[in-house]
Amino acid sequence: MKRHVLLIGSSTCGKTTLCQRLNGLTIKYQKTQTIGVINNTIDTPGEYLENRNMYKGIIVAAMDSDLVLFLQDATDERFRFSPGQAAFFSIPVVGVVSKIDIATKQQVADALEMLELAGCQKIFLTSAVTGEGTDELLDFIENGEIEELI
Repeated sequence: MKRHVLLIGSSTCGKTTLCQRLNGLTIKYQKTQTIGVINNTIDTPGEYLENRNMYKGIIVAAMDSDLVLFLQDATDERFRFSPGQAAFFSIPVVGVVSKIDIATKQQVADALEMLELAGCQKIFLTSAVTGEGTDELLDFIENGEIEELI
């Protein structure tokens, strides 16, 4: 993966699992306690999004990134992103609906709508566990014209 990608989402939304999948690593549960780097992916703790006083950490991590991914767990009815939150960043923000393998069609549709409201310019439907949608996301990260999203 050539580009530096920052993953942001609530606790247990699948950020670490997606990082592992995108980097071809064995999938194993791991609670992220601090910002971690796996090759060119930057994994943030869910608490950085859930506690507004920690937004500074996300913004600083974005300084070394080419792309931000907002992850929304399709099975989680809570929505942690503010409307238009993608405007915080001077780099493209792409949405990722995670856990589609265990979500209903309505839950996936709701998650899509929430990420659109947050300002995501492109949205991928994924399951990091089954791999569904992750090849398309990885292809976009590696070969997509993210500059067109700015």
